Amino acid sequence: MSLSHPPAHGLVPGESERRRTFAVISHPDAGKSTLTEALALHARVIGEAGAVHGKAGRKGVVSDWMEMEKTRGISITSAALQFAYDEHVINLLDTPGHADFSEDTYRVLAAVDCAVMLLDAAKGLEPQTLKLFDVCRHRGIPVITFINKWDRPGLHALELCDQLEERIGLTPTPLTWPVGESGHFSGLLDRATGEMITFERAPGGARISAEHRLDAGQAEDRFGDEWRAAADEAELLGEFDASSFLAGKTTPLLFGAAVANIGVGHMLQTLTELAPPPSPRPDVHGVPRDLDAPFSGLVFKVQAGMDKAHRDRVAFLRVCSGRFERGSVVTHAATGRPFATKYAQAIFGRDRDTLDVAYPGDIVGLVNATALRPGDTLHERDAPVEFPPMPSFAPENFAVCRSADTSKAKQFRRGVEQLEHEGVVQVLRSDLRGDAAPIFAAVGPLQFEVAAHRLEHEFNCAARMEPLPYQLARRTRPEDRDALDAEHDVEVTERGDGALLALFSDKWRLASVHRRHPGVVLEPLVAGTENDA
Repeated sequence: MSLSHPPAHGLVPGESERRRTFAVISHPDAGKSTLTEALALHARVIGEAGAVHGKAGRKGVVSDWMEMEKTRGISITSAALQFAYDEHVINLLDTPGHADFSEDTYRVLAAVDCAVMLLDAAKGLEPQTLKLFDVCRHRGIPVITFINKWDRPGLHALELCDQLEERIGLTPTPLTWPVGESGHFSGLLDRATGEMITFERAPGGARISAEHRLDAGQAEDRFGDEWRAAADEAELLGEFDASSFLAGKTTPLLFGAAVANIGVGHMLQTLTELAPPPSPRPDVHGVPRDLDAPFSGLVFKVQAGMDKAHRDRVAFLRVCSGRFERGSVVTHAATGRPFATKYAQAIFGRDRDTLDVAYPGDIVGLVNATALRPGDTLHERDAPVEFPPMPSFAPENFAVCRSADTSKAKQFRRGVEQLEHEGVVQVLRSDLRGDAAPIFAAVGPLQFEVAAHRLEHEFNCAARMEPLPYQLARRTRPEDRDALDAEHDVEVTERGDGALLALFSDKWRLASVHRRHPGVVLEPLVAGTENDA
């Protein structure tokens, strides 16, 4: 796997047009990592697909590289896979589905041009799916929908279409339609050609399923009522329209079974044909940065521990404009300091390859980028720009973290700093508790498990988590600190970026403090899920 050679036509607009950068998003257990693996299989960049749980002798998926992901069968980190397919360069970002890791998912959505939303055929629209649709709509990200697990019993196809239209206001425009009900799957109707596609499953779904095409007459002769029902149902629904798709009003709809590699090839081809290429990205002032402007890029993720042999740190950068060249010296917008790009790599799960050039839409892994944080901008020295920073989520879970071995204070401190830098958790400190007992703040409690696991296995420092009775955080000012410190069940802390956060036990306690101190500033954080008091 190598995309590092300069393409024959080195013009930025032409190269940008070849890029397709998208995320796979869904509710937990809908099959995101399995689809990611199947897409890589169909692009022929891996020889055999794995399964999330590694059952029946199959290996684990390439995109799940963290040990906890392999043992628990869930995606915790966001994985980047980059590969060539059909004259295109695919940048595929797999994301955590569990709500506890939604902050990582939201960061990834800042780096993509399209999203593939997976729905479980048996469950339809689930709570996390609804939230992610809302985020895509807010960011103006067009969505392609893939109904997964059609080889198992589930809902009727028309019922799933009704859910999309009634619950989130997206009109489905099917590109394929199932022949046979979920759990009794005979094949797919290709609406573009009017043909039926049947599949021969590979043992265990480890290889691409062979496809056979039947014309309408052959399909009717062989499948009778099943084919006629599918053709009639498909006629009830609208045809694909590019402008309404890009405007977020409609969603192209496909059916399949990722674990059996059914419908995945059609999904990959649809992405190359319908997903939008990169477009000019607005800067902090709302002014779009032209694609052929000098180089600029947005850091959307920082991850350590991907290579145990080197214990390095990788910053994931989305190229926003211009041509990135390895070895160039660019400017870190947050500090104004020069940044050398000598160690630039293309990322394929845990595997890497040296990357010499990249264009808008590409994801670049910058190794040992200790100065970079999620939301940072890099740009060419004489062409400054800064893109909007990543929002901080309002945490709803809080715990004091302590080293289980006081003799390992140095490893503990280094590990906490690393987790804070990556954004695994928000780290809050106070004079009351000191550096040996920072407060970890998270959207969900599973983030604490990940933090403790990484402290133990990456920094050789076991940690204890002691839950705190807080549910809300509000930004406040230094001049309001004394008034808040005097309140019962309120704690004022400082976050790593210098923000003062007041912690409250619940919304009633927050409302009570509001009434007694109407002049005190208590601002909700930029992003979050709780209702304001």
